[in-house]
Amino acid sequence: MRILPAWLREFVNVAADDRQLAEDLTSAGIAVESISEEHGESVYEMDLTTNRVDAMNHYGVAREASAIYGVELKKFEPKVRAQGRDPATSTKSGSPLLGMTTEGVFPIVIEDREGCARYTARIVREVKIGPSPQYITKRLELLGSRGINNVADATNYAINELGHPTHAFDLDLLDGGKIIVRRAKDGEFLKTLDGVGRTLTSDDLVIADAEKPVALAGVMGGFDSMITEKTKNVLIESAWFNPATVRSMAKRHSMHTDASHRFERGADWGITPVACDRVAELVLETAGGELGGGRIDAVARVIERAPIALRRSEVKRILGIEISNPEIDRILSQLGFGVARVNGECSVTIPTWRLDVEREVDLLEELARIYGYNKFPNTLPTFTGAVVALPDEAKDARVRQTMLSLGYDEAISITFISAEDARTFGGGEPLALANPLSEEAGYMRNSLVPGLLNMVSYNLNRGSSDVCLFEAGEVFEQLGDRHHEHRRLAFAAIGNLAPHSVHSGAQPTTFFHIKGDVEQLLSGFEHKSLYFDDKTPGYFHPGRSARAVLDGETVARFGQLHPEVAAQRKLRQDVFLAEVMLERLYQRPLREPKYQRFSKFPAVGRDFSFFFEDSVTFERIRFTVDALGIVELQSFVAVEIYRGERDQPGKTGPTGAAGKYSILLRAEFQSQERTLRDDEVAQWSTQIVEALGGLGGVLRTQ
Repeated sequence: MRILPAWLREFVNVAADDRQLAEDLTSAGIAVESISEEHGESVYEMDLTTNRVDAMNHYGVAREASAIYGVELKKFEPKVRAQGRDPATSTKSGSPLLGMTTEGVFPIVIEDREGCARYTARIVREVKIGPSPQYITKRLELLGSRGINNVADATNYAINELGHPTHAFDLDLLDGGKIIVRRAKDGEFLKTLDGVGRTLTSDDLVIADAEKPVALAGVMGGFDSMITEKTKNVLIESAWFNPATVRSMAKRHSMHTDASHRFERGADWGITPVACDRVAELVLETAGGELGGGRIDAVARVIERAPIALRRSEVKRILGIEISNPEIDRILSQLGFGVARVNGECSVTIPTWRLDVEREVDLLEELARIYGYNKFPNTLPTFTGAVVALPDEAKDARVRQTMLSLGYDEAISITFISAEDARTFGGGEPLALANPLSEEAGYMRNSLVPGLLNMVSYNLNRGSSDVCLFEAGEVFEQLGDRHHEHRRLAFAAIGNLAPHSVHSGAQPTTFFHIKGDVEQLLSGFEHKSLYFDDKTPGYFHPGRSARAVLDGETVARFGQLHPEVAAQRKLRQDVFLAEVMLERLYQRPLREPKYQRFSKFPAVGRDFSFFFEDSVTFERIRFTVDALGIVELQSFVAVEIYRGERDQPGKTGPTGAAGKYSILLRAEFQSQERTLRDDEVAQWSTQIVEALGGLGGVLRTQ
């Protein structure tokens, strides 16, 4: 937004020049991004944080300057009086709430007390619509606005001066002689000032007359009640609307206005009468006419906040310096805070325009930035506590170290996914967002896979053909009226693990590589048994995926992404990925390395060649052999698997029948205490052959 230094100086007498003023404001957190010269005047381009809506106007920035330089801020008091008496009519009890004018009854009914806490209005009669004076149009042009007419310009001038949005209605176009602040009815229609017709719902808060909506509260006025050259009588409104209500309406109708920008961030509840009077003052000055009675101030609820205790010990502890009590009182008072000291204790009352100040530490920040960060000595803060490690810190570190050592790069994705991704990759019911950023981010993620695939796709689209990424984070699912979080790890590999060289060809990623990475990860945790099967979700390739079961509990699913899913996401290469349930894995302690001396006695190996049905997996074979409990069996591995032309019509292949395969198994026996005898090895071999025969295996004789 833009600020004019000359306008600031109307409220505070600052001796510093415009450039020095900009530097001092920036040092205090009211950032001036740039200074330009336009039509002989300096213009500040401000970069204010969203929580400082109180400084998004000239009077608010002038207040900051008064505190920085310790000079007096001019009190803002519009000079507005009705003909004869000027009673400020205010109603604060009961619902609906009515405001009465001196000329009769002009009701203001606030039906939605949560959506609208206060509604202030004034009536100006017999105005003459025309162009605004040059001083108003020039300032509006310097701020990036154009002049419309003297009444509309008065509201635009006031919002830049005081920061509070106001609006002017053509009083004669309001049916029934009343204002009602209410929720819209489903299907009601409102044409806004931008000429767009909008169908409303019961979620919309509207300003209505006795018959119809005339404005979208806090966002934009209505087209049918706007000020035109025919307008004679004007109703000026200044209200306070709930930030969340305005934000949801502006998003729902794809509207962003100066009014909604301020109301969304929290407007000043206490300034509505002043803003209303200021607009009335400008209208009387530029359009003539006379006040139609006194101010109407309908208060549905008073927004009050409890005082905050400011302890001197905390000033020293947090800021690291001593600031005198008079200086603390001066800084806070000139920023608009009320300071009271009782028995040495400081109690601070928060002004209505500082919704961002909620705690004692917020007050300390106010002191620090106005006192001057450059006045703080360069010292390290004291620390008397101790570092407390999180329960799973060591396990997180082991997992991260393992993934990095395997060649994966760590990545972080957003926690929101689309409804389609939630259905495709998630297990439980997804947790929907009440106010999503977009349709593609309408749910909390119930799987890490969608975000991981998006990052893989991002790299591929930018020329990185060999990608290995991992991410650890939380996933969310809805269970009844509560939601649960689960810790997960996901990693993906695509392309070549080793590039082509003069010594060897490229080594592409395969299912067995991703399986080896899963085994390496799981080996870092204590467990009694680990086996793999083919029970995987539908987004995996059915013939190239597996589930890892650790001590009878599923801890990982991995394999190649289903070709149809890859095609939908425009991934033309084979993608191999894994998702690990860390909260289940972390139930087991980390496996600590243990020394075991090599046996000084020789090992004895035996090979077994079998025919098996395709339905018999190596996991079943290994599990059957392990169940024999042969202590001296040090390893049992598959050396070679062969399938012939069994799928071709009329051919059975070397296995002798379709649907079978040949496997070469190798067992290695060794004792730590003695040399094994031939008869012992022969006995164990016989046990293995008999056990595998129970699985339907046929021992090859040649």
